[in-house]
Amino acid sequence: MNNPCTRCGACCASFRVDFAREELEGEGGRVPAGLAVELNASLCRMRGTDHVRPRCAALVGTVGVQAHCGIYEWRPSPCREFGLRAPLGIGDEACARARARHGLPPL
Repeated sequence: MNNPCTRCGACCASFRVDFAREELEGEGGRVPAGLAVELNASLCRMRGTDHVRPRCAALVGTVGVQAHCGIYEWRPSPCREFGLRAPLGIGDEACARARARHGLPPL
């Protein structure tokens, strides 16, 4: 399937990404620790997603042109779950908001 989500990147440059500490590679998970910021004893955040203009540190490329997750196979659960409520996992309301922030039409 030709999935536009694997080349868009708007969500990766629009939302804060918080996840359980257990998802870090050093804690038994797969998310590279160097791409995360510890918030407290149980919560981490992907670097760059708390900036005024969010952009996940794992995002590679240009949003809306050719962008992809550099750690797609190891991404945290919020990223894995994003869009699951939409048909085929593409183009839900959050996706449309993210795309609008970058001047892109909804899918």
